[in-house]
Amino acid sequence: MRAETAVREHYCLFETAIGPCGVAWTEAGLTRLQLPESNRDATEARLRKRSGSAGPDLPPPPVRRAITDIQSYMVGDRIEFMAVPIDWSGVSPFHRRIYETTRSLGWGMTASYGEVARKAGPPVVARAVGQAMARNPVPIVIPCHRVLAAGRRIGGFSAYGGAVTKERLLTLEGVRLADEAPTLPGLLPAPQRWD
Repeated sequence: MRAETAVREHYCLFETAIGPCGVAWTEAGLTRLQLPESNRDATEARLRKRSGSAGPDLPPPPVRRAITDIQSYMVGDRIEFMAVPIDWSGVSPFHRRIYETTRSLGWGMTASYGEVARKAGPPVVARAVGQAMARNPVPIVIPCHRVLAAGRRIGGFSAYGGAVTKERLLTLEGVRLADEAPTLPGLLPAPQRWD
């Protein structure tokens, strides 16, 4: 985040079905989404450090709507986050292109790092997609958990809990990975592919 952006940021924590999450924002939109850490204090400390926030505040209406959507998503409601405003000022144009491509992955859809790279266009390569996903400022809203390694393997995830957290988010959306044993027939919808 650039210094002039950081002084306008505020944040708040909120409860979800998976634990306390937090968001930081400016007038332009969300700048950070923090998934739960080991406890509420750790979640707040990570959010405050990453956002460079001026401090906690009551969220404005668009941020309140985003929080409500995140809470609904965490209990398994099918929520799309395309309408959530994002403040892109602290994101390079290169990463923004990767994030906007990733953002088009809908509920229950997955793509490989390579597929995202091809959709984003040259000079993006799979390795750059992985690096961008590791720096994703607003996971869930930019659904980096839907981006998998080749062969539909889980790949990495930089949030607390790592690949286990990523797998839980995918399971919430009904996604089964290639190496998983099938669940009860008909229980989960067939995973969608992104083409």
